[in-house]
Amino acid sequence: MAHAILITGTDTGVGKTTVACALAFASFARKLRTGVFKPAETGCIQGPDGLLASDALILKTAASSPLPLELICPYRFAAPTAPAAAAVLSGAPPLDIARLVDCFEEIAGASDVVIVESAGGLAVPLTWDTNFADLAQTLELEVVLVVPNRLGSLNAAVLSLEYAAHKGLWVCGYILNDAEPADSPAAATNADSLARLTDVPCLGTVKHRQPLPLELVERILKGPC
Repeated sequence: MAHAILITGTDTGVGKTTVACALAFASFARKLRTGVFKPAETGCIQGPDGLLASDALILKTAASSPLPLELICPYRFAAPTAPAAAAVLSGAPPLDIARLVDCFEEIAGASDVVIVESAGGLAVPLTWDTNFADLAQTLELEVVLVVPNRLGSLNAAVLSLEYAAHKGLWVCGYILNDAEPADSPAAATNADSLARLTDVPCLGTVKHRQPLPLELVERILKGPC
């Protein structure tokens, strides 16, 4: 059975794609059959052959996945908003959760490791009845939360972790990511503050525009936390 990991975040623009791609590349480099899955991508630009899911394409490239992009990212929308809202704005029918499950199972069946990337955080709705936390529960995904190391991250991180616990999710831990280059009192103290505020382990920290530390990669890819 594939080791399936959901890379989610406290918000958009926190480094989820960077982390997911680094893990996918590291998994492939270890000669593991590496699958990637982006259930829905929004904010897609129009290309010659339709909407371009750039994050999904980067994930596919990082993993050297032979699977088609239509399987890796079955839903694409132009509006840069939550998938449920994007479907409404585009006039498309609601996302079919059963289709997402089928896509994931096909990817997992051909993989040793599957890296799944959410759009936004756990509470972002795929449909008005199902969010990414619900999907993670259905697919039995191990959750890794990416937390930006900046002012305002404590509240979002604690609430995200508490919501994951409320949903009964399997949380491996969180990554503190220097999403911004500037130093600040918040960036200097967030690691210690989070250690005091939650029992969920910090898997590691990532410096601005630096690769993921090897020990962090090994800790996530070694198997269930």
